[in-house]
Amino acid sequence: MIPVQNIYYMLSYAFNVLNEQGYKRVETEQFHNIADLCAAILSKGVSLQLKRGLGREYICETDELSSPRGKLDISESIKVQSMQRKKLVCTYDDFSANSYMNRIIKTTMLILLKAKIQTSQKKELRKLLVFFGEVDVLDTYSINWNISYNRNNQTYQMLISICYLVIKGLLQTQSDGTTKLMDFFDEKRMHHLYEKFILEYYRKEFPKIFANASQIPWKLDDGIDDKLPVMQSDIMLVYGGKTLIIDAKYYSHSLQQRYDHYSIHSGNLYQIFTYVKNKEEEQSSQEHEKVAGMLLYAKTDAEDFPDNEYRMSGNRIEVRTLDLSGDFDSIKEQLNHIANKYLGV
Repeated sequence: MIPVQNIYYMLSYAFNVLNEQGYKRVETEQFHNIADLCAAILSKGVSLQLKRGLGREYICETDELSSPRGKLDISESIKVQSMQRKKLVCTYDDFSANSYMNRIIKTTMLILLKAKIQTSQKKELRKLLVFFGEVDVLDTYSINWNISYNRNNQTYQMLISICYLVIKGLLQTQSDGTTKLMDFFDEKRMHHLYEKFILEYYRKEFPKIFANASQIPWKLDDGIDDKLPVMQSDIMLVYGGKTLIIDAKYYSHSLQQRYDHYSIHSGNLYQIFTYVKNKEEEQSSQEHEKVAGMLLYAKTDAEDFPDNEYRMSGNRIEVRTLDLSGDFDSIKEQLNHIANKYLGV
């Protein structure tokens, strides 16, 4: 079981904005569950955004107006007989706070009010909702999460990410069409957070290391790569001519079982081996040492978990677990050990 406080630290690395001064109070609070934590982060983030000013955008509105504005819709005016009321139907652009991102935030805060969070958190959310009076509520199942960010709205990026975690984590549709609350982070979302946390940890704590989620080209004899899958690494660490490719895995069971025999997930092992050998071929013309690979599983409550190192065709392939159950200093110690062991940092 991962302590809620560790989830906060993982989010802090995944979303660097949480390291800003405005969120420091959240770090010291105690939370009963992850929904409680996300409610606190969202409340603090929205409060900071209100001080900057809610983002606004031009919204196309159609309404009956006594003073014409924008484009007149004569046919619609005749249809609804608005002229009898001395009004005309007009279509115009209104610079409004009813933007799509504000709608997502308001929808999320309303969902959190129905969740099992502290009364103080609900009280804070209700205070903030007052400032969203003109903002509409969205259907949670049709929200478009493909949002582009720029210099004008980049402060919303973390808020929308938290909203995504809340909406995807708190709602689940039952077979009869009704909605119920579910466990906050399922395996898929925890896997994404776990992977991003590890990558951003090495970027922040080891600036000398080039840390990225790089693609690896196939080593092909004839150059034909039609319909070959993309080799996308989770984390690639490069320093001093050494390369470590990490495949982060968050499973409820780190090992596969066949009868009474436990073994490493074969697909995962084949994948990391393929990544390592193709990356080594790419670097063969450069002054690089051997490429190493690692399957880094999050440690679960399972009794048996992997902790092995292998030598495969001249490369080191390690399969190990990262224990997330202790205090955060112990997590840092484990990650630091990996960087020191393979890169000498």
